[in-house]
Amino acid sequence: MTNFTWKGNPVTQVGNDILVGDKAPEFTLLANDLSSVTLANSKGKVRLISVIPSIDTPVCDVQTRRFNEEASRFENVQFITISADLPFAQKRWCAANGIEDLQTLSDHRDLLFGEAYGVAIQELRLLARAIFVVDKNDRVTYVEYVNESTDHPNYEAALNAVITLL
Repeated sequence: MTNFTWKGNPVTQVGNDILVGDKAPEFTLLANDLSSVTLANSKGKVRLISVIPSIDTPVCDVQTRRFNEEASRFENVQFITISADLPFAQKRWCAANGIEDLQTLSDHRDLLFGEAYGVAIQELRLLARAIFVVDKNDRVTYVEYVNESTDHPNYEAALNAVITLL
């Protein structure tokens, strides 16, 4: 289990860590138009799944903008940002910030993605910061759990993990 903190204070992880080599757990999340999106919707593509606590916070803003910029460089790679924010908030934020090259998805309904991927934070009903790279066959090839949820992930390592799959 990962030891997550929020602003230096320990928080409780709900779910178990995903490991490199694991089959990526299936999920059903809400898109900004309230349609359901599953992992299977992007089958056959490499996926970079960026998990953030809340889109309206400084580190999450930077993380989402960075992966949106990178997404335009990669064909046949699906960049996904997942948070527990309402789909309406994600849609508003993306429109206000010109985010068009990645997909934002919401786990606000039941946090089942958060539990399946070991990123649900019990005390806050938010998701901990993490990055997962999933190959075309739904195998996890890269995992980074960011222990302190207000810290940045290792962007270069995640992008290099994507590049090795192309």
